[in-house]
Amino acid sequence: MALFTRNVAKRMYEFAIARQFAQTNPAQAVVARFIATQDSRTRVLSPDEIGTVLRAVYASDIRRQLKLAVHLLVLTMVRKSELTEATWPEFDLDAGMWKIPADRMKKEKEHWVFLSTQAVEMLRELRVLSGDGEFVFPSTRGSSEKPISKSTLNQAVRALSLDVQHFVLHDLRRTASTHLHEMGHSSDAIEKALAHTIKGIKGIYNRAEYAEERQKILQVWANFVDAQIEGGRKVVIGNFGQSAA
Repeated sequence: MALFTRNVAKRMYEFAIARQFAQTNPAQAVVARFIATQDSRTRVLSPDEIGTVLRAVYASDIRRQLKLAVHLLVLTMVRKSELTEATWPEFDLDAGMWKIPADRMKKEKEHWVFLSTQAVEMLRELRVLSGDGEFVFPSTRGSSEKPISKSTLNQAVRALSLDVQHFVLHDLRRTASTHLHEMGHSSDAIEKALAHTIKGIKGIYNRAEYAEERQKILQVWANFVDAQIEGGRKVVIGNFGQSAA
């Protein structure tokens, strides 16, 4: 709610300034990451930290599939299990769409993820790496007819020597939300992209899906993340069809 209020105030002042009713925008000085209170945690990675983490991931010796999984977790803003348990029939890469079924969302309806061009490229590589299996991230232990375990990505990230404050993978969703709010994007569209339920009277009357804006948001976010990676030393991200960096 604090983020939503700040965003509304920011846009109101922008409107007033454009019509010369005001000269300054005090809401601009309120940094979104300092008022983010989603869930019980408040950890938000800074732009520099986003770049540091992903550069370290790509420079590490973990499997190529896991590198792409961490990157996709950042880009798609989904929950960890929603990504690691994904199956290929859920995707239409030509359309840039991913439909997560209701039963996997543990909700009454499915959730549509609008894939950025970067995410589509990574998924096309994963399609080759995963072979003929059903799962995007098949297990390498025992049967490949099941996905990687819930702890695999956590263990991979913990194994890295990261020069950043402690964070958990779920913080990546909050990180995306906070930075997108700072950019001035619609709170409702961001909440829909996160598959959050809009609560209260507003949620009852607001059934909009914000498809066009969500598609824009996910592409803007992917471009922003690219810029943070490229802000440090160059790391080769594209490695089509290879199993190691």
